Amino acid sequence: MNKKEVFKLAKGFRGRAKNCIRIARERVEKALQYSYRDRRNKKRDMRSLWIERINAGTRIHGVNYGNFMHGLVKENIQLNRKVLSELSMHEPYSFKALVDVSRTAFPGNKSMASAPKKEGLSILV
Repeated sequence: MNKKEVFKLAKGFRGRAKNCIRIARERVEKALQYSYRDRRNKKRDMRSLWIERINAGTRIHGVNYGNFMHGLVKENIQLNRKVLSELSMHEPYSFKALVDVSRTAFPGNKSMASAPKKEGLSILV
């Protein structure tokens, strides 16, 4: 990279990293390495966020995430985790229908467990 490109990329850096070419080149190179790495980590983080949201939605209905996904696979319902997480947040009735379909498909989902009870405050009152 030439000097002009380096300084253009180093705009906004602190101290001499924005106007001293030797330091700016090192900082820009490291920044590009971080951005390359974190573009991949962003995908990983989003997938885990979707899984957490689906798990929270399924546990309300008495099914855990793994059994829910297994039931969907058995029923050949091909919705990705991003769509399922949006359904669990914004369309609770549609998501409940999917949980019911999953429950009928997989025997591990048959037992309808009630929602977890919060007993901590009831004892104090």
